[in-house]
Amino acid sequence: MSLEYPDDLKYLDTHEYVRLDGEIATVGISAFAVDQLGDIVFLELPEIGEALKKGDNFGTIESVKAVEDLKSPISGTVVERNAEVIEAPEQVGDDPYGEGWLLKVRIDDADELDEAMSSDEYRGLVEGD
Repeated sequence: MSLEYPDDLKYLDTHEYVRLDGEIATVGISAFAVDQLGDIVFLELPEIGEALKKGDNFGTIESVKAVEDLKSPISGTVVERNAEVIEAPEQVGDDPYGEGWLLKVRIDDADELDEAMSSDEYRGLVEGD
């Protein structure tokens, strides 16, 4: 099975992604991360208004196999969290780039994404090309 990595996203080596829309960044986890985790059973996400710092943990994702920390790909303030995936975490696995997003963050500095990977670079990392 070939996993998808949309070209309009930026990726981190910790398997989070960012979709930038002006100063709002939508944050989620990649299809590769979902594939590795298996069935997702629990999500812990920060509250609206919480400040995130790039590289810091912002929550956890729990599957039947493991519990993993979620790392913030960018610094900013949480403006929205996906209540639907908190209630039904399996949605992350069903549609990681659409309905399965985790947070929306008002970013402090878009330049922080300069180090993030393109879809091709990320695909090379996870598929070992």
